Amino acid sequence: MRMTLHTDYALRMLIYVSMRQDQSCTVSDVAGAYGLSRNHLLKVALRLRNLGFIETTRGRAGGIRLGKMPENINIGALVRSTEEDFALVECMQGGNCPISPACRLKGIFGEALGAYLAVFDKYTLADIVGNRRVLEFLLDIDLRAA
Repeated sequence: MRMTLHTDYALRMLIYVSMRQDQSCTVSDVAGAYGLSRNHLLKVALRLRNLGFIETTRGRAGGIRLGKMPENINIGALVRSTEEDFALVECMQGGNCPISPACRLKGIFGEALGAYLAVFDKYTLADIVGNRRVLEFLLDIDLRAA
């Protein structure tokens, strides 16, 4: 299974925003830190806001910040919310395979997908940002300057 860029960017955005602690930041800040397209990140921010993972404020003093505490953002829930297709093979999406009624492979793929998602379910955003000082350095975040 390959995760979409949308989910990858959502995870990166949440990491960056959580590093800012109680300070808001902008989508442009996130884009600059990772070298990503601001336009793509705007779509990600909108989705994360609609899902309740971040809060947004408009205006001059506006920006984005976490909508939940990092320990309450489960990575498995995020992945399930941002990925659109978990069909690993055609038969998992109702494809027309002649051996589908007797094939055991579909069950194996289902079990593998369950195991894949179960790993994400064990972790929260707090687990991912446990190495704050290194991440602040790598993302060029200076909280003292704010």
